[in-house]
Amino acid sequence: MPSSAGQATKPHHTDLSGTKRLSREALLARYEQVRAATESLSAPLTPEDQMLQSMEDASPARWHRAHTTWFFETFVLKPHAADYQPIDPIYDYLFNSYYQAVGPQYPRPNRGLVSRPSVEEVGTYRAHVDDALVSFAHATDQATWNTIAPLIELGLHHEQQHQELLVTDLKHALSFNPMWPAIYPAPDAPMTDAPDVDWIDFPGGITLCGHSGDLEQDGFAYDCEGPRHQVLLRDCALASRPVTNAEYLAFIEDGGYADPRWWHAEGWDRAQAGQWQAPLYWMQDDTSQSWTTYTLHGRVGVDAGEPVCHISFFEAAAFAAWLSEQGDDVRLPTEFELEHAASGIRPEGNFAGTKPGTRALHPQSAPNAEGLQQIFGDVWEWTQSAYTPYPGFKPVAGAIGEYNGKFMANQMVLRGGSVATAENHMRATYRNFFPAPARWQFSGLRLARDT
Repeated sequence: MPSSAGQATKPHHTDLSGTKRLSREALLARYEQVRAATESLSAPLTPEDQMLQSMEDASPARWHRAHTTWFFETFVLKPHAADYQPIDPIYDYLFNSYYQAVGPQYPRPNRGLVSRPSVEEVGTYRAHVDDALVSFAHATDQATWNTIAPLIELGLHHEQQHQELLVTDLKHALSFNPMWPAIYPAPDAPMTDAPDVDWIDFPGGITLCGHSGDLEQDGFAYDCEGPRHQVLLRDCALASRPVTNAEYLAFIEDGGYADPRWWHAEGWDRAQAGQWQAPLYWMQDDTSQSWTTYTLHGRVGVDAGEPVCHISFFEAAAFAAWLSEQGDDVRLPTEFELEHAASGIRPEGNFAGTKPGTRALHPQSAPNAEGLQQIFGDVWEWTQSAYTPYPGFKPVAGAIGEYNGKFMANQMVLRGGSVATAENHMRATYRNFFPAPARWQFSGLRLARDT
């Protein structure tokens, strides 16, 4: 039975009202680690790679490096470091993403058209802000430090989000290159079959979901993860692992992309307009008819045992509907079912490593073990839950309040993290969200069923 509810809902103060207190030295050490991780991801890229923008939803790697720097400059240095001197005022316009309260933004679809500042100059910009922030943070008084420390921690988690976007946006851009560039190392694990699916039962009842708001105990969270509130769960079971490529291939071979019975109306229209026939990056060999896929270590054969990824919510829902028609009454889980199942499990899995850019960025088969596998890492898991505010949610005051709340419409929630997510960025309450048609993230699914 889920933990009983009945506790008063606590106000959810997260990113700005005081984070779990790290010492000044520890937080600044983390600052240097996260900033260095972005540069490690970028190190194998040519300047030409860093300029690519393949669609409106994606941004060039150079822009991600600059925007994450702009965040620290805009929200930490300019308001609090009186002696700070920016490199160029035009950066306020070029690298603002969507913060209307800060000022106008250069049009997102055109970010790949701006060749200046150069990749090298963006590196200089990063170093300039890093030097200024670290020097200021070491020297400032305790009262100012107490004000800027939560902003620095928010900025670090924001940068880790952009590290993942840098990878997924880059993969999308390079997928148009018939040379199939290999950017990061190939997996060091051999292909293995996925274990059979077990069903893990979770009794229903009233439980508490969302971040507690106790930052000293539970650590950092975004504002959209709270307040903690009561949720009524039905008896259900969750699949022990995500859906694999082999299982999804059966849907393809049974004409799943050609049968509107399984699809939401908008999903069917999207699939037809986009000529979807398989997950993004899959390609069928003209001679052998075998499937290959583009990865950031080159084009490879589709591994039957790996979790299927780069599918939209619409594809995930269609697969579940198709499989239910085969006699296995399954569905997508709710975000609260996944959160409840993940509670108490340490976020360990196939995440981005401590030295990003030095390992493969591709999902791997689930281990042959008991219990829930890959509940964190490998692929984000689509849920049937819309991204809406929890009861009592209020955005943080000021420009930072635009971080999450303004996107609470026309998005679906994903849970669990992916191979491109930093491990220390994840927790059971984390709510990722994307529009239902989005395919370029490392997104897959885990099935649920009522019991």
